[in-house]
Amino acid sequence: MTEDASSQAPNSNPIDTGCSELLCDLDDGVARVTLHRPEARNALTMDMKLALWDLLPRLDSDPDARCILLAGSGTAFCSGGDTKRMKSEGKPPSLEDRRRQLRWEHDIPRHLHEMGIPTIAALTGPAAGAGLGLALACDIRLAARSAFITTAYARLGLAGDYGVAWFLTQLAGPARARELFFTGRRVSAEECERLGLVNHVHDDAVLLDAALEMAKTIAAGPPIAHRFMKENLNRACQESLATSLHFEADRMVRGATTEDYIEAVSAFAEKRTPVFQGR
Repeated sequence: MTEDASSQAPNSNPIDTGCSELLCDLDDGVARVTLHRPEARNALTMDMKLALWDLLPRLDSDPDARCILLAGSGTAFCSGGDTKRMKSEGKPPSLEDRRRQLRWEHDIPRHLHEMGIPTIAALTGPAAGAGLGLALACDIRLAARSAFITTAYARLGLAGDYGVAWFLTQLAGPARARELFFTGRRVSAEECERLGLVNHVHDDAVLLDAALEMAKTIAAGPPIAHRFMKENLNRACQESLATSLHFEADRMVRGATTEDYIEAVSAFAEKRTPVFQGR
């Protein structure tokens, strides 16, 4: 795989996103979604946001999509919102218009977090502001050794968006989240790994290969069980143990009625790898 995350596999199935700055292809159960503005460090434009907002629910309902791999083209993951373009577009809308806009924009990280398909963010480089929110909203994060994160909001005089405060507090704890917001400092890939913000750090040249390998492994797993797992794991962040146990029991019983469970039991007895159909 080349350094450009937008490169497509020879037999890939491209998916129309309606936006040349957001690429997607589906192969072997992995939907590779690529932020594609390398000349601007993949800063988010309104067209990219609208395309993501439309694409994610489509992938979530596509039975052929079993894992999402989100990456950036070139040497960055995403530098956040395109402040230069925002400035050139003139005065900001009214406060109510801006609130209305952010409500639908915030569906993007929310959907990444809540969707039934497991999601992986491959931090091909820096992730800042809203770009950091997209990365943190994913289930798993792999980072290139040269990558770093920063909240970046303090130097813009802003409080933060895209769920960064919530995700950082969940992943790194309240004290560390406050430090990273108030200072806006850069956090290296290695420190991110120590803080639990990324799962693994890889050399830049092999990051995308490692991420794709993990995505394919997950995509080969049981899709119904994966959806139940995500529900359980997300609920564990907010509910009591008693409530979580109640829902775990329900999902466990329902999972045992699926054809995938029967296939897994048969494969175990026959000492072979199960083939899951999502039924």
